[in-house]
This record gives sequence, C-alpha cells and structure tokens, in this order.
Amino acid sequence: MIVFDIKCADDHVFEAWFANSAAFDEQRRKKLVMCPYCGSTKVSKAPMAARIPAKSNQKPSAKVALTNDTAPTLAEAKALLEHMAKAQKEVLKNSKWVGRDFDANARAMDAGEVPHAAIHGEVDAKQAKALIEDGVRVMPLPFPVIPPEKSN
Repeated sequence: MIVFDIKCADDHVFEAWFANSAAFDEQRRKKLVMCPYCGSTKVSKAPMAARIPAKSNQKPSAKVALTNDTAPTLAEAKALLEHMAKAQKEVLKNSKWVGRDFDANARAMDAGEVPHAAIHGEVDAKQAKALIEDGVRVMPLPFPVIPPEKSN
C-alpha cells in the first residue's frame, strides 16, 4: 500500500491509500477518487515529502527512546473528528437522502437514465462492492447518517 497526498480543484488536500500508483491513476480516471470536503473528482497528487527508510545495514542504537511526539493529543483528535463531521455535513447539505434506494438511484444516474444529483443513502457491503466494481462513482461516508424519518 502507498499513501498519497491528494489535492482537488478547490485546493483541499487530503490523504488516500492505494495499492500502487497505477491504482490511483485508474481510480482517478474512473472518477472514484473524491474530495471529502467538497465532493470534487478533479483531483491530482499533491507534492509531498519523500519517506526514506533507514539503511538496513546499520546497527540498532543501544539506547532507544520511545516518544509520543507524533501521536495526536486527545484535543487534536477531537478537533480532527469535528472537522471531518463538519465537512460531511457540508457535503450532505446539498444531497438528497434516498435511503435503501441508493443502489438503484446511483445505477440509474450512472446509466444516464436520470439526471446526476448528489444523493446519499444505505447499501449493504455486497451492494457497495458491486457498485465500485461496476465503476459507479460512490464514496463511503466517514460517519453514520441518521435517516430523516428517525431524527427528531
């Protein structure tokens, strides 16, 4: 697996994992890579620092210091989750809830039978996998969505 920094047309930068560079290129070509902030599929690899591993022939240090300098604090983790939730809420603001009809709606849009629109709903794991394998542009949401009929 390889991680890339991805940048959308609106200059949002996010990380995504791929099997290799060719997998990224193929998914981008199929418009399967989508900005989690704005939903744009106009994405490209963003410049990122190289990750160079230590030489394998070096002796291990006798003294190893374990630190948590790179681990986020509880406050930082909470702020990140709040930012992600806000981004999801913003994306869903202009999206229509279609519930269990998501699979049929997404396929109808992909086939050109109905106009493209932002929708969200429910599918099981088998349906989600089939949509992706068939090249239908879908993206899982990071947080669960309460159906409108179940919210207060």
